[in-house]
Amino acid sequence: MQRNLEDGVVQKNREFAAPERRWAWVEIDREAIRYNLKRFRKHLGPDVKIMAVVKADGYGHGAAECARTALATGASMLGVSSVDEGIELRRVGIAAPVVILAEPPQEAIPLILQYQLIPAVYNMDFALALGETADAMGRVSPYHLKVDTGMNRVGVHYSDAGDFLRTINFHRGLELQGVFTHFATADDVDTFIFKQQMGRFEEALSTIRYMGVDPGIIHAANTAAMIRYKQAHYHMVRVGIGMYGLHPSEVTRPIMELRPAMSVRARISYLKSVPVGEGVSYSHTYRSPGSVLIATLPIGYGDGISRVLSNRMDVLVGGKRYPQVGNICMDMLMFEVNQRASALNPRPAIEMGDEVVLVGRSGNEQITLDEMARIVGTINYELACRFGLRLDRVFVE
Repeated sequence: MQRNLEDGVVQKNREFAAPERRWAWVEIDREAIRYNLKRFRKHLGPDVKIMAVVKADGYGHGAAECARTALATGASMLGVSSVDEGIELRRVGIAAPVVILAEPPQEAIPLILQYQLIPAVYNMDFALALGETADAMGRVSPYHLKVDTGMNRVGVHYSDAGDFLRTINFHRGLELQGVFTHFATADDVDTFIFKQQMGRFEEALSTIRYMGVDPGIIHAANTAAMIRYKQAHYHMVRVGIGMYGLHPSEVTRPIMELRPAMSVRARISYLKSVPVGEGVSYSHTYRSPGSVLIATLPIGYGDGISRVLSNRMDVLVGGKRYPQVGNICMDMLMFEVNQRASALNPRPAIEMGDEVVLVGRSGNEQITLDEMARIVGTINYELACRFGLRLDRVFVE
């Protein structure tokens, strides 16, 4: 196995299936990302561009590698959430347009210009400071105007978009490259709020055009809106969670098949026969029924396996499910291997070093991030981001 020290990519070879320093890792399937993007491409009109959203380190999948894969598969622009995320892409040689989807602080303006990033704009002071700094450097800074149509998080209120642009559009240091909004309920069954937001966005766009201002690249659709609403495609769609093969909700699942790119894997680091009645892990929330092996994996809540999953999740070995037992620790978790055997259920052959799947497919069995998220009471987005915090990633084709 070789590690590219410049961008932190761990390459998998035939001999080793995990980073040699630790028997726990995340595996990212580039081909799944390519497959998902190709599905989206077929779903879109020929002139609709794709922005690949790689914020939060590519939703835990690795921003740089996912960005490269997306750009090679037809994405024309990248979306991030901060200046630092944009700089990270530039430092590994990615030259494609990068839009910061939330307006940065004014103090970051020199870095925005230095690294040729494209900020979202929705505060007057920031916009004018950006223009003044760019003009002083003899440059023009492109920006995307963020319009709030009902998310009520950030953005210029849709009824004020015209006045906002009228105030800053004169500035020779600024160039309006795009106008966008974000949908709050595109993944909900009820469509009322989505339609309301669409109407408000159209109102803002009409005002901008009436002023004689070219709105540039118009984009509104996140993954859910891209899948469900062709009228929201405009000039470009922003593909986030869907690029990684995860659905934003059950509403989109029947419409389009996606392939999850992430799997979470580990190897058994210890095996122990635990006598009947003995407890396992903190607080002894599990006690051995006897005739079991307890297998330990070097992965825990410090790696993204929520402690809420304790005694409630399964793992896969050789295409078979085994129950996780005991409280999940920061760096380890345990699962039970029943040693009772019969003609119909032979004793499982479990050994040290065996590969275990915590998220992903093994044989005919599969554990999904959605399954985990339902137990935890959260969304697949959050779990995917957690797994990218400490575990090494192995990129495979």
